[in-house]
Amino acid sequence: MISISKLLCDTENYGDSLRYAPESHGQRDGAVSGRGPVVVWNCTRTCNLKCIHCYSASDHKVYDQMSHEQAKGFIDDLAEFRVPVILFSGGEPLMRPDCLELIAYAREKGLRTTLSTNGTLINEEKARALKDLGVGYVGISLDGLEDVNDRFRGQKGAFAKALQGIRNCLAVDQKVGLRFTINRHNHKFLNDIFDLVERENIPRVCFYHLVYSGRGSTMVEEDISREESREAIELIMERTLDYHRRGLNKEILTVDNHADAIYVYLKLKETDPQRAEYVRSLLLRNGGNRSGIAIGQVDWQGNVHPDQFTGGHCLGNVLERKFGDIWSDTSHEIMGGLKDRKALLKGRCAACAHLDMCNGNFRTRAEAVYDDFWAQDPACYLSDEEIEV
Repeated sequence: MISISKLLCDTENYGDSLRYAPESHGQRDGAVSGRGPVVVWNCTRTCNLKCIHCYSASDHKVYDQMSHEQAKGFIDDLAEFRVPVILFSGGEPLMRPDCLELIAYAREKGLRTTLSTNGTLINEEKARALKDLGVGYVGISLDGLEDVNDRFRGQKGAFAKALQGIRNCLAVDQKVGLRFTINRHNHKFLNDIFDLVERENIPRVCFYHLVYSGRGSTMVEEDISREESREAIELIMERTLDYHRRGLNKEILTVDNHADAIYVYLKLKETDPQRAEYVRSLLLRNGGNRSGIAIGQVDWQGNVHPDQFTGGHCLGNVLERKFGDIWSDTSHEIMGGLKDRKALLKGRCAACAHLDMCNGNFRTRAEAVYDDFWAQDPACYLSDEEIEV
């Protein structure tokens, strides 16, 4: 994640302590020194919706998944490895009957818990339960306003239910935010999303770039162009600064394209060189994409992956080995490569002057387009001049 609000406005939020702390620099097995990675746990593949870009290809079916006791053992392993955050995801995590029990157990073990959900199941009672359990953050996915969102989510009325879920969280002071995946069908509605965030007093919004994975693997042609990507980050920067100038405390992030961070840095070099150098120092601490280092994923069956989009590469299974042992083992070609990837990268990524701040961007997109895990990321929208090739 790239905190646009941190880079432009120097705001402070929990995630920034994991992204930009001095002790995050050079880590190989975790977010910061002495800690494991943030872990996305797709605790179920079952979902009440069927989104056309779902990276886990979830749907209404019932799939095999870790049992309650197996899940508790997995959480024990995460606590032992000093994982700072477990993100309960899916499918729709609230479709798992024991989801709240497992959130409570993770909290007992000292893990910060967050929830990634479509929001349609968060009624007033569920919102209060999440608040009482001490959930640090609830991210609710919307992919546009009503018509666009419902078409992507595969269910009429999904937008209204998700928005009500947000309102229910806000009513009990449960921190909540939007998750919005940018694509060619909705990128023109970014201003509308910012207006919605302000109108509903939503404190956080994450703008995801499309990753070609799961059902989204067939959506390469649904991604926006390089010029449209530049227009999108310009608008996101403009609206972030506007919020800040008007005293509106909003956390604005972009996800899954580290070209955004370099773009912010290069723009600041033109207007505020001193600020640009400070931003550069933050980006060097972070090191860019940290799949296989500071972020990892475990699926519903216990398979470990470098991140939630790299489902084609299994590093091991937590029902057979402890998560920490799998995460620290560099004998797997992909895992070993990700921890020290610069020499393996090809094309524009290998030659980029900003590699220390980007780290080769997203490998899943490269593999989807070029059938080569170490090829250049096709979604990098920076010009050859900007990356000094």
